[in-house]
Amino acid sequence: MSKLRIAVQKSGRLNEDSMRLLKDIGISIDNGKDQLKASAKGFPVEVFYLRNGDIPQYLKDGVVDAAIIGENVLIEKGEGINIVEKLGFSSCRVCIAVPKDQKYDTIKDLEGKRIATSYPNTVQLFLDKNNVNANLHIINGSVEIAPNIGLADAICDIVSSGSTLFKNNLKEVDTILKSEAVLAVSPKLNNERLAILETIQFRIQSVLKGRNSKYVLLNAPNDKVQDIIDILPGMKSPTVLPLAEAGWSSIHSVISKNQFWDVIDDLKAKGAQGILVCPIEKMVL
Repeated sequence: MSKLRIAVQKSGRLNEDSMRLLKDIGISIDNGKDQLKASAKGFPVEVFYLRNGDIPQYLKDGVVDAAIIGENVLIEKGEGINIVEKLGFSSCRVCIAVPKDQKYDTIKDLEGKRIATSYPNTVQLFLDKNNVNANLHIINGSVEIAPNIGLADAICDIVSSGSTLFKNNLKEVDTILKSEAVLAVSPKLNNERLAILETIQFRIQSVLKGRNSKYVLLNAPNDKVQDIIDILPGMKSPTVLPLAEAGWSSIHSVISKNQFWDVIDDLKAKGAQGILVCPIEKMVL
């Protein structure tokens, strides 16, 4: 049986999050960081450790079958590559920033300006969409210093917390796109390896659903059970079990992390007591 070849970033935060996800879906890799590729134990997968910016070309050429990669890199270099799953980690945004003392009201203020960036294709598409003419200076690394040394009037780069911009006396003024890690596939993926990918994707979905949910257990008087069930999102329906104490029931359900505190407040208002909340490792629906 052939192996599915998955590319991940060689080092950095995206590497760590990618390897954690692979481990959570049962793909165990030994000593991967010390070599270009490593095979998984008991699963038909090879993991390739590559420079982030090189991965789109490897996907296009069919050297690797799939990749965990930043969406921003695919938009810049991965035309024609399909995204099959958004993974919910390594979030960032691609932003325009200018010196703090520089006036900026709209994108039109970039007309005729010099913009330093490592994302020329992304920036050019954004400028064209807004009918703005500007001069792009392509820089690989340390983009933030460009305005301070007179090389550019503005920059475009990825931003997570914004602390690097602050340290370089810059302010964020426009967001071109928001990005997160994604699972992308090669256009040359064959059917045999597609079957392996579909198994991996199913496992990833189960892990992500678990990460985004909480298991909740609570006690309630029987005359409040229906009121509480009505506000629990659940999966199909909550589980209701009688307690040893007459007139009381235990209710079990699942709550989305995004709704968590609002739902908990509503449960308390409806008479829920002894509320316990547990993490969910995986959800297989």
